[in-house]
Amino acid sequence: MFPGQGSQASGLGRRWLDRPEWQVVLDAEAATGASFAHLLLDADARELASTRASQMTVLLASLMAWQEEAPTLDPESIVGVAGHSLGQITALIAAGAVSPEDGYRLALARAEASEATQRRRPGGLVALLGADPTMASAVCAALTTGPAWVATLNGAGQVAIGAEVAVLDEVEAVARTLGCRRATRLAVDGAFHTPLHQPTADALDATLAGITFRSPYWPVVTNHDALPVAEASGWPARLAAHLVNPVRWQDTVEQLVSLGARRFVEVGPGSTLTGLIRRIAPELEAA
Repeated sequence: MFPGQGSQASGLGRRWLDRPEWQVVLDAEAATGASFAHLLLDADARELASTRASQMTVLLASLMAWQEEAPTLDPESIVGVAGHSLGQITALIAAGAVSPEDGYRLALARAEASEATQRRRPGGLVALLGADPTMASAVCAALTTGPAWVATLNGAGQVAIGAEVAVLDEVEAVARTLGCRRATRLAVDGAFHTPLHQPTADALDATLAGITFRSPYWPVVTNHDALPVAEASGWPARLAAHLVNPVRWQDTVEQLVSLGARRFVEVGPGSTLTGLIRRIAPELEAA
């Protein structure tokens, strides 16, 4: 499983700079014409806070980690792969469903389109701790300053709601009024996985149309409907839907368990997904 935006940190790439895995960064720069080395070596937290910087940093660090981790895994023992939000693109690359070059271009186009959407309609996310989907829906229904939508369903009492910036204060206040243990504004600059990002999906049409998708080595469990996909067809529509629908992470984990997963390996920076697995299904092994 591969993490998404939010797991970035300064200096993530330093451990691979003089190792074969650094070729991932060189290949990404060649494929896109952009420079990423600085983000992985020297960028500070302020610079990494932007959508483009954070997403490309996490993607490339995760793929370098995959290059390091993959030889230690038995391919026959892998029953499926998944990624959280941005991590779904990482999963597609790791599973061979897209070439690395197409994956780099897709991730960059997605990040830049997301930033363009954010400039037009600034938004954000509020994490609700101690909440379930019913409470999150009730919060959205009770708002008076504008609409909001459930953006992530991580399980273990963790839900996020997305809305325009002007609505976020009310989201926090209403959540507390309805009994949410904690409502916290997340350090992201977009209302990701909500209808506010329909322009992002529209902007990616041409990029997605130019990508050749292949059948993955292992089923890829999608974020927006938690279904395992083993075929090459249909990915442009899935990746577009992924941008405007909630990340159903608990459902994704349960789907992987139904496929036979008993051990979950988080590949990439941080341990957020490992922590969620341990809370969703403590009987499973996660590392």
